[in-house]
Amino acid sequence: MLNMAEGLARLRALAEAPVVSEVASAFQAAGFELAVVGGPVRDALLGRETNDLDFTTDASPDEILRIVTPISTAQWDIGRAFGTIGARVQGEQVEITTYRADSYDGVTRKPTVEFGDTIDGDLARRDFRVNAMALQVASPESGREIKLIDPTGGVEDLVAGILRTPADPTVSFGDDPLRMLRAARFSAQLGFDIDPATHDAVAQLRETLKIVSPERVQGELVRLMQTDDPVRGIRVLVETGLIDEFLPEISALRLEVDEHHHHKDVYEHSLTVLQQAIELEHSRHAGEAPDVALRIAALLHDIGKPRTRKLEPGGAVTFHHHDVVGSRMARKRLQALRFDGETTDAVAKLIELHLRFFGYAEGAWTDAAVRRYVRDAGDLLERLHILTRADVTTRNRRKAARLASAYDDIETRISALAEQEELDAMRPELDGNQIQEILDIGPGREVGEAYRFLLDIRLDEGIIGPDAAEQRLRDWWAARA
Repeated sequence: MLNMAEGLARLRALAEAPVVSEVASAFQAAGFELAVVGGPVRDALLGRETNDLDFTTDASPDEILRIVTPISTAQWDIGRAFGTIGARVQGEQVEITTYRADSYDGVTRKPTVEFGDTIDGDLARRDFRVNAMALQVASPESGREIKLIDPTGGVEDLVAGILRTPADPTVSFGDDPLRMLRAARFSAQLGFDIDPATHDAVAQLRETLKIVSPERVQGELVRLMQTDDPVRGIRVLVETGLIDEFLPEISALRLEVDEHHHHKDVYEHSLTVLQQAIELEHSRHAGEAPDVALRIAALLHDIGKPRTRKLEPGGAVTFHHHDVVGSRMARKRLQALRFDGETTDAVAKLIELHLRFFGYAEGAWTDAAVRRYVRDAGDLLERLHILTRADVTTRNRRKAARLASAYDDIETRISALAEQEELDAMRPELDGNQIQEILDIGPGREVGEAYRFLLDIRLDEGIIGPDAAEQRLRDWWAARA
């Protein structure tokens, strides 16, 4: 619960931070107002860490640039058309924006940029009331006395733990449909509920998200997946139907379950896998940045099931090859959302491999099978470890314990083989040049075939030594001839 006395103390500490104090002094000396705005104010009141410093002012972009240049080591004006000037002050990045009073045409989400006259007008155009607060740190009239400006009731919403738009939500989301995605993200990030009228407006206006570029949608999805509890936000997206506008495969996971064909709720299972993957990620890689590719793979790992679902005689339900089908579906969807190639490849590969381990649990693998598992996973092995462990959501304690023990065993064997054979390299003992020299052939298809022959030996038998590898290669070549 929000403690206002502690929150106000944190606001004062924010105002007295060296970078804020220096920027405020410069604007006050120039005769302009300046306020810290949005996220930093909200997070200070809640006692959360913040990494961004955003300011708003009555100075024009040209005046902002003139004021910050003497106190900063770098400046950039890529956002000048929208009234924003960036600078690096005391080693920290800050953004300072002229008061805004934008309007939207309802066709694109690009605003008609209009500069405003008052900070109250600027705050009224922001996405949510909890983000529509400002801490005034420089005013020609009031000296350096700080002042919390909250014209829309953001503090009350912080106390209640609720998200509401400053204006009518249908107007706010109609102006900028991306705000609907932000509602889900902030719900996950802050642990807040969404006001019923705001929730209904998202469901009503969800189709307007089509005017938002895939890149912007992807950016909000990534920010949601970076929170500690993305499941909360995903539930909002599914409940409102908004997710169908950019990731319909998720709501499709809510497969019909009838009394004759019982099977696991794939939607709830996928959310549980995501939650468990995050917990494992935190335990294994504490303090590191969120692994977005791993989290997306956890969420999407079963999206191939609706397409492969088959009711068998006797009431069984099967999803044969849903791993391969799901991998292709995920690749296509992430490409449509303009994800980078590295993330797309990682997600698709993890989904393709996520069932591989369960064959090990049914019967101990040979060393060759373990080597192939490592080879196929490549640099995704650690992520695959986490995804596979997270994919165990059974309530059968005996089964869960058996699967956990089996995966402990495979990780132990991988470590032992790695130490014994430098498993990470996973290459034949003869390279392409040596193959050509031994067989007296030039570059071509035969070299690739010989390489794969030696790689199979490496995987099946481990290290046999270069002399033995050469003899096996010569015998193979002779048999081909």
